[in-house]
Amino acid sequence: MALLMITKVISVSAQDDWNLQKDKDGIKVYSAKVPDSKIRAIKVVANYEATPEEIANIVMDINSSQEWVSHLKSTYLVKRVSQNELYYYAEVNLPWPASNRDFVAHLTRSENVQTGAITIDGPAVTGWVDEKKGIVRINNSVGKWIITPLDNNQVRVEYALHVDPAGSLPSWLVNMFSGETPMQIFENLRQELKRNAQQTTTAMLTSNNTK
Repeated sequence: MALLMITKVISVSAQDDWNLQKDKDGIKVYSAKVPDSKIRAIKVVANYEATPEEIANIVMDINSSQEWVSHLKSTYLVKRVSQNELYYYAEVNLPWPASNRDFVAHLTRSENVQTGAITIDGPAVTGWVDEKKGIVRINNSVGKWIITPLDNNQVRVEYALHVDPAGSLPSWLVNMFSGETPMQIFENLRQELKRNAQQTTTAMLTSNNTK
């Protein structure tokens, strides 16, 4: 029941529940109350010059996630089910004296053939990786990416998340910093797109020069 309520809160249809928390450089961060939880849900929205496929490929590429996901200490692929489904492990750095957190997420990617929008769901799952000493395991987390094509090679990227960080972190501290990390991640995503574009251009030039 709690999972259903959280999913409803982070749904894009629940626009009236979201309050604007930050607005910087075209990136907007919203928060919303979640029933029976002291931790707010977070939603981040921004437009990028890219295709839905380019954004989705970055999100699904676990090997490059440390390049743009803030505070990520380590990550690795646990199991790839298909091109559109995988499980991965991640450890998140937290400042002393808090303990690091880790989790296993289940990513599933789907596309709306009528609109071209790509959705990536990424809830935390249990039972895939043994818990580690000194690291607090996150078992309750719901996240969703919605990548919608716009005109002029633009996309609207929306990410909504609710996570219970577990352990002894006070909820007021989690909520106070909850807007900073999503903002940084979306800024890093913009830089990751630029790096990928530069690498593609370099590869094309190299290929042309060798012909």
